[in-house]
Amino acid sequence: MSLMNTSARRPSRLPRASGAPAPHPGRRPAGPALTLTLNLALACLVGAPTGAIAQLDPAGAIVQVQLASQPLGQALTELARQTGTTLIAQPALLEGKVAQAVVGELTIRQAYERLLAGTGLEAQVEGGVVTIQSRPTAPAGPAGAARALPAVTVVGSTINPTTTEGTQSYTTQATRASTGLELAPREIPQSVTVMTRQRMDDQGLTQLTDVANQAPGLHLSQGGNVGSDSAPIYSRGFEVDNYLLDGVKMLNSYSSIFQSQDTALYDRIEIVRGATGLMNGSGSPAAAINLVRKMPTRDFQGKVGLTLGSWAHRRLDLDVSSPINESGSVRGRVVAALQDSASYIGRLEEDRKVLYGVVEADLSPSTVVRAGASQQRHDSTGHARGGMPAFWADGTRADWSRSASAAASWAYSKRHSTTLFAEAEHSFNADWRVKASLMQIRTDSDELVGYLGGNPDRVTGAGARIWATHWVYTPTQNVINLTANGRFDLFGRRHELATGISLARSKQDRDPAFTNWNHAGWDAFIPNVFEWDGSLPAAPPNPAVGWGTSTESNYGAFASLRLRPTEALSVILGTRVTDWRSRNESYRFATGATTVTDRKETGEVIPYAGVTYDLTSNWTVYTSYTNIFEPQNNKGVSGLTLDPLKGNSTEFGVKGAFYDNRLNLAAAIYEIQQDNLAVAIPDVFAPDGSQAYEAMSGTKSRGFEFEATGQIRPGWEIAAGLSRNFVRDREKEPLLTEIPKTTFKLFSSVELPSVGNGLTIGGGVRWQGKSYRNNMGPSSVRFGVPSYSVAELMARYRLNRSMTASLHLFNALDKVYLTAVSNSYYGAPRYVRAGLEVTF
Repeated sequence: MSLMNTSARRPSRLPRASGAPAPHPGRRPAGPALTLTLNLALACLVGAPTGAIAQLDPAGAIVQVQLASQPLGQALTELARQTGTTLIAQPALLEGKVAQAVVGELTIRQAYERLLAGTGLEAQVEGGVVTIQSRPTAPAGPAGAARALPAVTVVGSTINPTTTEGTQSYTTQATRASTGLELAPREIPQSVTVMTRQRMDDQGLTQLTDVANQAPGLHLSQGGNVGSDSAPIYSRGFEVDNYLLDGVKMLNSYSSIFQSQDTALYDRIEIVRGATGLMNGSGSPAAAINLVRKMPTRDFQGKVGLTLGSWAHRRLDLDVSSPINESGSVRGRVVAALQDSASYIGRLEEDRKVLYGVVEADLSPSTVVRAGASQQRHDSTGHARGGMPAFWADGTRADWSRSASAAASWAYSKRHSTTLFAEAEHSFNADWRVKASLMQIRTDSDELVGYLGGNPDRVTGAGARIWATHWVYTPTQNVINLTANGRFDLFGRRHELATGISLARSKQDRDPAFTNWNHAGWDAFIPNVFEWDGSLPAAPPNPAVGWGTSTESNYGAFASLRLRPTEALSVILGTRVTDWRSRNESYRFATGATTVTDRKETGEVIPYAGVTYDLTSNWTVYTSYTNIFEPQNNKGVSGLTLDPLKGNSTEFGVKGAFYDNRLNLAAAIYEIQQDNLAVAIPDVFAPDGSQAYEAMSGTKSRGFEFEATGQIRPGWEIAAGLSRNFVRDREKEPLLTEIPKTTFKLFSSVELPSVGNGLTIGGGVRWQGKSYRNNMGPSSVRFGVPSYSVAELMARYRLNRSMTASLHLFNALDKVYLTAVSNSYYGAPRYVRAGLEVTF
């Protein structure tokens, strides 16, 4: 499949015929393809000679090129982007080659010639399509004999500016996050972070919660083991419940289920902070997290890795991608991961199994189809929804070992999900393409909950109890998604458009319902918490008392348009129209009563507007505005679901791009206003046993963020982020104080190629300010977590061409810290993981 490479700036000037009028000052001429078409038509009408027509070639269009010396594949991608051409190349031809720097005003043909100088390759430019092939050489034989041209296999290029695998970078050249338009990070009028494959590998981020701990602006409030509903991710003071797969939103009936995702099968994780209703159909003010799958490569590549670590941690990774036929038009990829480990927390053991396969085929040079499936299984035993009690019965703070477990030995969590998907992409030409996708996600979640609660006596240990229940959650979600992206010329300038429709429906059919927390004839109390080993009391008898059925649908259409009034100014306008419906039905065996709750929001319009202005060739200022609309599943004390969250979000910022977009800087300030904000009521539950919430209106969230990601110099990558946020109610009193106002995260790695076969070292720190919650414990006091920092170190050494050893040291200074203000749940002590990876 041919790859369309787009660019934010494509100043192009076709040679003017003698006597032709000059372009209007400040107005960008039409693109080469459009101008060529008009000139050909004019030439035909006036009977121009064919030689004159031949001179009107888009390859002769003059463009401003700025390319640093870099790997050839990366350089060609950027040149295609700057020139607006379609690139066709065989990746094997580019492997191991380095391009020289190219700077200046050149024709498209000259730019490619200079870039390929000394590589043994040449570019054939026909219209807007550039084919890279080996430079023909004269065969041995009599002088003047005809040269034999080597056969060229024309295949679609896998060079994709949004793909991060193989770039060795902590940033990306482009992303479709936020608006659906393929833009460089600097061109997006919102705060966007892309956790690249290289960064996840360097930091050993194998779980989505690991990514949340390291991503700027995100905070993991972990009040229990991962895999429970007590470890939410927050952004800008609010819980993140927008999760997407390859840009397609998952319905949020139980958003915490997505936090169990393993990162092995993803090329990158895109995080858009702030309201994202344009792409998601719901404008949560927190953030959207988009998990982007790995895709097959045209050349064979494979690797297997073994990781061993503290607390009997064992993990095996396999990733193989290969062409299936000789031409490479059909190719596949398989990713698998097996992990099991104990924990620094007593009785907790975790087991993970991940399997992903995808097949991709080129039906024609402009059409590609793919289909795949994945399964993730996350099983835990000795699993606790919370930590040890924070207070003794007399109201004083309790002090526990970091390894103390609040889990009953019989408690477990099983989270399984299976995803099936099929996609088709078609490029009409270098400017327009469409993509259609079908996806089904089947979730099978089973949690037998049993964890310690109460406030025990600090001397006798009496007074603690077990909170016990059983949750089963088995929804199936079906999604149809259709998008179209393109570029067009209007008033002498090039503009971009993205549009699409999404139809999503989730159904949960007759899942069993159980009794929550209190069970007739079952004694939940523990005689002495100091002698407790988790075995007593045994699990309560808790047969199903009924069943529940629920359906949720979200149907929407969106369009976003990027207009370029001038070369420096861009205006992005968009809107989404959403219909949302939810139906919940519950039946109780004892009474024979059925309760039905219907909710719907139809014709909800979510507008979006953003403006960017280039101050210089490196700096851009921006602003954006969007509405907030999000149906909520949080329940009040009565059990009724809260009304949808509504409001608006405004953001201002400045972004910088340096070293040919390899280093991206960003700073932003924002304000979020909303009504019906769900605020958890401590230690209060809804009738179904879930956390109870109250709705707060007139709330405001304000803050600022700074971020720097990418390459400082070749071989030296950095990722740094600072965020500060304030949430207040209508009386200007602080809200959500359990989330730290300020966080800072830094990680950097440096390659030292002169050390042996090549050594990479890195390190980082994450720091967060204090957090607290009032009216906690028997004496209704403030429970606070002081500010703290956690450091990490890593090293990677290439043993030979195919083997690499790595070492990660987490919590290097062995910091003791609490991860939430709800109980005494501690972060992991210092631990180590060592890995060996073999490529083939």
